[in-house]
Amino acid sequence: QVQLVESGGGQVQAGGSLRLSCAASGPPFSRYAMGWFRQAPGKEREFVAAITWFLGSTYYADSVKGRFTISKDNAKNTVYLQINSLKTEDTAIYYCAARSYSGSHYSGKDDYNYWGQGTQVTVSS
Repeated sequence: QVQLVESGGGQVQAGGSLRLSCAASGPPFSRYAMGWFRQAPGKEREFVAAITWFLGSTYYADSVKGRFTISKDNAKNTVYLQINSLKTEDTAIYYCAARSYSGSHYSGKDDYNYWGQGTQVTVSS
């Protein structure tokens, strides 16, 4: 069983930065990959970024490339999402996700079997 706890959200002005954290419990082999999704009000949950736990391969949505960076700290069992040059359209609840099986797809909600509760990011102009 994997439990995920996000932190680091908050209110920030446009142009600012935030670093979100996702602390994972459970053995490392139980999380083959971890990802970040976000859901803005009235919109579907969308893929943001993903990272494989052992190789550290990264994947990004086209809309966030260059501004978002996903990384991990194996010793702390934590995945991070660094968000720079924040825009008002980045306002959303950001969710951490993990999956315990191998595969080649990372951008679908169905590609993950564990989810955190989410952390709110609000960007003001």
